This record gives sequence, C-alpha cells and structure tokens, in this order.
Amino acid sequence: MRLSQRCSRHTGNRLPSWKVSSHHPKAIEVYRNRLILYGCGDFITDYEGIAGYESFRDDLVLMYLPALSARDGALARLTLVPFQIRNFRLNRTLPEDTIWLRDVLDRESRCFGAGVTLDEFGCLRLDYS
Repeated sequence: MRLSQRCSRHTGNRLPSWKVSSHHPKAIEVYRNRLILYGCGDFITDYEGIAGYESFRDDLVLMYLPALSARDGALARLTLVPFQIRNFRLNRTLPEDTIWLRDVLDRESRCFGAGVTLDEFGCLRLDYS
C-alpha cells in the first residue's frame, strides 16, 4: 500500500476532505475551526535545478488531507503527506527530510497556537486547540 493511501486510510472517517498542495512550508492556522494554509502553491513544479533557493527546500512538498465535519464544515483533523520531487516525480521523503518539514511547520505554526507532529506512518499531523 502506498504511503498516501495508508495515511488517508488512517484518518479513519467518512467526512468530506479536499487535497491542497504546498510549494514550500509556511504556517498553518485554525481560526474559528476553519483551516488557513499559508504558502500553498505548486505541487509538481518545474523549479528543479534552479539555484539560489535551496534553503526553501523546493524539492519537498506536502499533500494536505483535511477532514471536515459534515455537519458544519469545521476542521476535524489535518494529515500532511510529505513527498520529494525528483525528475518531475513524487517520491517518499527520507526520514530526515520529513523531520525537517515537521520542524519548519511546527516552528512557523506556533504563533497561531498550532503544532505539527510526526506519526507512526511517516505522515505529519496538525495539533491545535
């Protein structure tokens, strides 16, 4: 079973969810039970090999899998599936790349009262109150 299928199956409910892409990590906020994603952009890009922006890790992307309440549309859960782009293909990230993504997203989201953790499937989870 593919990583994205395992993570999607692991969300474990039948609530509607939509997929949104990210170009490089930015903060995540939950405001009035509504998800706000900063820095959403290209999922598959043609930036490979362009020098000068390596610190942004444009080779790492996230597939966002929000689960929303069917009753009122409130955010129930957010799973993020990390990938690395090589030769216009999505590949599983190395553990150290997933940890890098977690650390950046966690740091950037803290000012909004959210945090990001790593689960046993290699997916990221949003923690918020």
